[in-house]
Amino acid sequence: MLNDYQKSRRNFIKNAGLAVGAGVAPSCTGLSNIAAALNPTSLSVQPQLTHGVQFGDVLSDRAIVWSRADRPGRMLVGYSFNPDFNDAKLIQGPLATVHNDYTARIDLTGLPAGQDVFVQVMFHDSNNHRALSQAGHGYFRTAPAHMKSIRFLWSGDTCGQGWGINPDIGGMRIYETMRLTDPDFFIHCGDSIYADCPISESQPVHETGDVWRNIVIPEVTKVAETLDEFRGRYKYNLLDHNLRRFNAEVPCVWLWDDHEITNNWSPSKNLQGDARYVEKNIAELKTQGTVAALEYAPIRYYSASQSQRIYRKLPYGPLLELFVLDMRSYRGPNNYNRQTQPDADTAYLGREQLDWLKAGLKNSTAVWKVIAADMPIGLQLPDGLDEQNRRQFENFANGDGPVLGREFEIAELLAFIKQEGIANTVWFTADVHYCAAHYYDPGKARFKNFEPFWEFVSGPLNAGSFCPHPLDDTFGPQLIFQKASPSPNQSPLSGLQFFGQVDIDGDSRVMTVALKDIEGDTLFTQDIYPSA
Repeated sequence: MLNDYQKSRRNFIKNAGLAVGAGVAPSCTGLSNIAAALNPTSLSVQPQLTHGVQFGDVLSDRAIVWSRADRPGRMLVGYSFNPDFNDAKLIQGPLATVHNDYTARIDLTGLPAGQDVFVQVMFHDSNNHRALSQAGHGYFRTAPAHMKSIRFLWSGDTCGQGWGINPDIGGMRIYETMRLTDPDFFIHCGDSIYADCPISESQPVHETGDVWRNIVIPEVTKVAETLDEFRGRYKYNLLDHNLRRFNAEVPCVWLWDDHEITNNWSPSKNLQGDARYVEKNIAELKTQGTVAALEYAPIRYYSASQSQRIYRKLPYGPLLELFVLDMRSYRGPNNYNRQTQPDADTAYLGREQLDWLKAGLKNSTAVWKVIAADMPIGLQLPDGLDEQNRRQFENFANGDGPVLGREFEIAELLAFIKQEGIANTVWFTADVHYCAAHYYDPGKARFKNFEPFWEFVSGPLNAGSFCPHPLDDTFGPQLIFQKASPSPNQSPLSGLQFFGQVDIDGDSRVMTVALKDIEGDTLFTQDIYPSA
């Protein structure tokens, strides 16, 4: 039975229009009453919030609030700790301009810990300040200051392999399934778009003989090469009412992988043989794709001098600290990955990020240190052949055997964790389009200088499902559970779409990890007990 506060929050959702997934309400109560005092003669021709409201990088005292207008305008953010919104405060945010594709964000600061925050977002038209948009609504919870139970989700891989927004099945339904779990936040482990996968009006479903229909806009009908085409990929995903409603209620911790630019990209990516691309320069594609990604992701910019830095830590109360990795930006070229000594070509996290991670883990006072990664550690992910006909690899793993190539970095990290007595590290990742639980056991590893740990894999969210990958025995990963497709690129109609749910109990401090499917059914659970 709902208590009075839960009922009032449900009423806020219903009255704000979130219950129908718009994230934009026809009513302008609350914030508009304040804004009306500034502009009492609003015109009938109003700016529009085109893609809802998003929240991100929530801490105990702050959160990113993101939205997008349809024209130049100034962002206004009203917030309240009361779902009736009768004590709202108004903050004037930045300008949304053509230079940032009319996106805007504000770092809402000075918030109390462990509090539900109700938000309304509006835009003033830059060309006529009497023109005021209707309000976009949402809410989030700030991180707790005390030992309070936490629930978060993770997954990855949205709109891949041409499987886009299908109106026949209600769009990307997994986002609604995840919303209904009432999480504190969601970690999107990368491939938030598929810039290299065109989306057509329809495509065959090979496993059933059915036809999959897509909503289509011009920007997704070809591979993304220009800034506007990369931007269009994010706008396309936000056409889905399930995703907009999810974004308005569940803060995101965003990281990226390869498809935000193109498949398996690294500095050595060669597009000369790919006739789909006119722009063959991977550095140019990376530049344009990065701009679009950071415009549309609800991420807190690290600093003025490192505005494109993605790796970061997010303390979430005494129970949890998140370490968000970037396994794409600092890697050397994808290669055969079996060098006997570390060098520039074996870089993966890169020295600066690796040292940052080691220091952060050592200094963390949280019970659980969660590492959010865009790729798994021990699954072998091939990337074609090099000029000498040797297999190339996408991630750390390079086949059974001793530590070689990119594995030097993970060996250094794991040995450091053991040496410093850092307890309770758990890895969460996506990328491979199936779900799995891996237990890394030094007793069964070639490299033994580390403490056992868990890695959990989930996804896709709305993309093709794929077959499992072989494990590399260097760090002793044991396959505890997996559910994967029996054939490559099965459509979302197969039901093989997955997300993970993590519950940390505020009293016992036990972490319970569940792997779930698109219907919300639990496929696997694992309790992990914290070290003393």
